[in-house]
Amino acid sequence: MMKTPTITRRFSGCKTGLQTALLASTAIVAATASASQSKFQDAFDFQASYTGESATNIDGGERRGSAYAGQLFVGGELDLNTLAGWKDTKIHIAMTNRHGKNLAEHYIGNSTSVQEIFGGQNTRLARFTISSSFLDGDLELEGGRTVANISFLGSELCQYFQTNAACGNPTFVFRTSNFTWWPVSSWGGHAKYWLSQKTYFHTGVYEDNTSHQDLGDHGFDWATNEATGVVVPFTLGYQTTWDNDELPRRYEIGGWYDGADYTDPVFDEEGNYAAQSGNDYAVRNGRSGIFARFEQTVTRPNPLTKEGLTLFGAVLTGTSGELIEDYYIKAGFVLRGTLASRSDDTIGFVFTRQQYSDEALEDQRILRSINGGVGTPASSQTMLELSYGYQLNDHVRIQPNVHYIINPDQFAQRDRVMALDDAIVLGLRFDVNLAALIL
Repeated sequence: MMKTPTITRRFSGCKTGLQTALLASTAIVAATASASQSKFQDAFDFQASYTGESATNIDGGERRGSAYAGQLFVGGELDLNTLAGWKDTKIHIAMTNRHGKNLAEHYIGNSTSVQEIFGGQNTRLARFTISSSFLDGDLELEGGRTVANISFLGSELCQYFQTNAACGNPTFVFRTSNFTWWPVSSWGGHAKYWLSQKTYFHTGVYEDNTSHQDLGDHGFDWATNEATGVVVPFTLGYQTTWDNDELPRRYEIGGWYDGADYTDPVFDEEGNYAAQSGNDYAVRNGRSGIFARFEQTVTRPNPLTKEGLTLFGAVLTGTSGELIEDYYIKAGFVLRGTLASRSDDTIGFVFTRQQYSDEALEDQRILRSINGGVGTPASSQTMLELSYGYQLNDHVRIQPNVHYIINPDQFAQRDRVMALDDAIVLGLRFDVNLAALIL
């Protein structure tokens, strides 16, 4: 099995983070001390929501069973233009509490979850940033405590699905780099420059610090002594909106470079198979990848609404480093407005395929053989989801879904001696806009 170093949390790092938070809070209070209460209320956009995702494995995988995962989100945006006259400047803050159990880990046996809300458990400071725009809005900047995946490779279409294979981002980028993910924040920032009204270049730099994924981390350790490098995403895109295009679209090409250390998928430092030698897997440095993706609305019966059919797809592959996956494919659609009387309901379908590298498969073949099994695990995993979103009212959405998993992967149990049967999972997602209910 892969050996990884034990990480020790340092109180000094937590203390540094808390001191920084206090200094930042003091600065905000000082900047707003002269503002009236009503002015502050006008400047602060309170946000709160709850998302729950249940899933039941009814056939295949390891065994039948159910799991529930949820996220409470509380945060908001403080408009410093309204509050203190700082033009086009906002402070963003978000706290999350994630809780529950992962069906994939306990019942399916694979490593790709059907509950995208699972991960980064416990209560965390997920975002604390300041953003502003310059050059008449052409240049947008944001920095602070944040994550890469809310700014790169994300999509608002993810709210219509539950699978972690596709949402919040294509899982390939997390399996082949230390791309930072919500809600595990670290230092980072990004810049987007609009080359024209619809064309942009977008890039960022994010601290690689996987120690923040520890269950004992709550987002207030802002020290960098355990950082191992940075990840740099970049994108060239073309995007329109519901307001300036009858059929909104987004097309992007881009990639990322991860300058952090990582573990080789099969070899030790001597170039031998680590599973056979018993030595630690070799430590490498530097990985990269590229992607192309699109979202295209193809029908829109009523130009005053968002009803219609949107197609989407993505392809990702690695360009350097020793990776566990060769490539990833995603394709699907979202239909908004299922019936004349159900204009806010949706039907969504998504297909993903993860193609594994020969090196990763050879490692699993060796481990399987050592433990008395035979053969090589399947070279890919395909996951499909079909969902129906029922808009109960303005604040509550209920979304039953069904998943079919072909060749559940072996990365969660690399020494498993036999393949798992294809799995069928029934899910139910619900989203509640708590802020709208409270205010």
